[in-house]
Order: sequence, then C-alpha cells, then structure tokens
Amino acid sequence: MATQHLVAAAALVACLLVLPVHGRNITAILQGYKEYKLYNQYLSETKVCDEINSRQSTSMTILVLSNDAMTTLAKDAGDSLPAIKNALRLHSVLDYYDRKKVKKYGDESAATLYQATGDAAETTGNVKVVDQEDKNYGFSAATAGARICTVTKEVETHPFKFAILEVTAPIEFDGLFDVPSTANLTRLLERAGCKVFASLAASTGVLKSYEDAMDKGLTLFAVNDDAFSAKDVPDVKTMSKANLTKLLQLHALPSYNTKTSLKSVKGPLRTLAAKDDVTVVAKGDDVSLDTGKTRSRVASTVVDSVPFCLLTMDSLLVPPELYVGAPAPAPADAPQGSPPAADAPSVAADHADHKSKKPSASSAVASRPVAALAAAAVCSVVLASLL
Repeated sequence: MATQHLVAAAALVACLLVLPVHGRNITAILQGYKEYKLYNQYLSETKVCDEINSRQSTSMTILVLSNDAMTTLAKDAGDSLPAIKNALRLHSVLDYYDRKKVKKYGDESAATLYQATGDAAETTGNVKVVDQEDKNYGFSAATAGARICTVTKEVETHPFKFAILEVTAPIEFDGLFDVPSTANLTRLLERAGCKVFASLAASTGVLKSYEDAMDKGLTLFAVNDDAFSAKDVPDVKTMSKANLTKLLQLHALPSYNTKTSLKSVKGPLRTLAAKDDVTVVAKGDDVSLDTGKTRSRVASTVVDSVPFCLLTMDSLLVPPELYVGAPAPAPADAPQGSPPAADAPSVAADHADHKSKKPSASSAVASRPVAALAAAAVCSVVLASLL
C-alpha cells in the first residue's frame, strides 16, 4: 500500500510538471504598491522591466525605492533616462537574498544587470551584500567606502527564486551616471562598420529623419558594408531616391525598443515608412525581423541610450516590392490580340498564404487552458488507478 502511495505521488508530480507555469512580471507586481509608483514608471520607460522579465529562470532580487528615494535618484542622474537606466540595472541583483540567507552566509559580492551589460568598468557593476547589526542587512556599491543602503522592508520573498526588497536610499558610485554621447549619429554608424548605410542615409535626407526622431523615440537597425553586396539584395547604386528612402525608412522604428523588449512584441511593427512593414521572430536569445520576403537577425547592440537604440543586423531588410526576385509589374497597355500572360503569384498573396498556415496567437493562447484541463484529467485517471 505504501508503495502504491509513492507511485501515486510520483505520478502527481509528473502530471503537475506538464501544467503551464506563468512567469513573473515585475511591473504588474509593483502596480499593487503605490509607494513604488515612480520606481515602476521608470522601469517601464527605460525597458529595464523587460530585462528583468526575460530572466524567468534566473534567481533575482529587485532593490526598490520609495517615491521619495526614486525622486532623489532621478535628480542625482540629472533626470537623464540613460543614466537612470544604469542605476535601475544596478538595483537588479542576479541572485536571491533575504534576511535569513544574509544572516546565515554573511557579506558577499553579487552581480547585477548593470554588470551583465558589460558597460561597467571592471567589477563596479556588482553590489556588496552587507550583514549589519541585529536583524539588519543592506546593500552597497562595490567601490570602497560606498554607503550601505539598509533594507527597510522585505516586500515580497519567494525563497531562492525572486525577492523584492525596499532599501533606504539609491545605490550609487562615481561614474554610474556616465552615458555615451549620441550627438553624432554618422560617427556612431561609421564606428559600427556601417559606413555605406550612413552615407546613403545622408545622401537621401533620411539621416535627418533619424536625428529628428532620436529625442522622441527611435530604434535604428543598421547593417554593415558587406550586407549591400549580398545575394538577392537590390543594387542601391541604380535604385531611385524614392525606393532608397523607403529601404532606409524600413530600418527604423519611431519608438524606443531594445533587443530584449523586441522579444515580447506581438503583431507587425510600424517603421518610419509609416506602414506595418515588419514582424518580430524570436527564438530563445535570437531576435529577427521579417518583411515577408527577407529575414534578418539582430546581431548586437551598439548604443542603448533611452529613448534611442542602435542595433546592427546580419543582413539588409528589403521590402517585398524591392526584392530582387519580385515579379515585374504588368505593362499598362498590352497590344491587342496578344495572348494573355500567365498570372504571376503576387508577393502579397504569397505572404498572406504563408501567414494563414501559421496558428494565430489567440488560438495558441486559447489552447493553453484546454491543455491544462486535459493534463489535470489525465492526472486524476492516473491517481484513481493507482490508489
């Protein structure tokens, strides 16, 4: 009988493992705490929330600040969103901590999202975990003599997975608020190996459109010089200015997006061409953009300076109508008596047919509860047969 109970328990565990698990969402959690409203607002504006939410399998501790303390941090950062983003990343610790753990293991160093970006000098992107007197503990910058910010409240703790802790003051150090200059976009593009892209943008006037959008929100997808000589890429030397402008506008979004935040985008994205031109295809850590005829992978982040993000792509994004393999338009006036030409499949039809074969996002979501109920039913049958 005992053996049957053990087998039944094992079966139950196996069944539960197939049930869907909903991931944590830091902004949704913090919406229930009005004292962290400003902190939560900056998490959203800087997209740090997407970086936190993308690490579902990583143990994390988020060091939150009250509205007053967050106001102090913003003032220290000169109200610069890129600088505030550095600080919020520093307050996102890549390990789990609570009072019990700190009292047991004492002082130690911990990595943060800021250290993970590679922007920090040496190990300045880490924080120190400090065991203080009595029941107190806190965190400080990794630099010598940094002030200790004591934990005033354990807001939420989910042992060894996720914690939200309120600290008395912002964790800061000299150099935290230093951010790269984005004043010269041409220079940024050239340093990234995108000289041809920069030259074409300047000659068509699209560069001015990029620059005008940088302060409002711009995500730019640039390609290196070799991408323009790849197979099936239209010859930009013979392309009309109108088509070249369209091509370059396709490589920019009038909104701020990081590579991480693009993973959560649903549906088509509107580019500077004022059309829903591209869709995001995300798989694991890889993110690609699809025009319906070409697909290009996001290779690296050159500059992430809210509200501007410069990313490089593996290949050129080409709209269907400019794709080298696209059918030529039919002549306006066909000669009388000429045999009718065979209908060529349209690019739009091909794309629509391709999309129709994919299950919709709504059907995929709707199927999850059904799958969960089916799994639960199987569990009940298994348990009933074993007990």
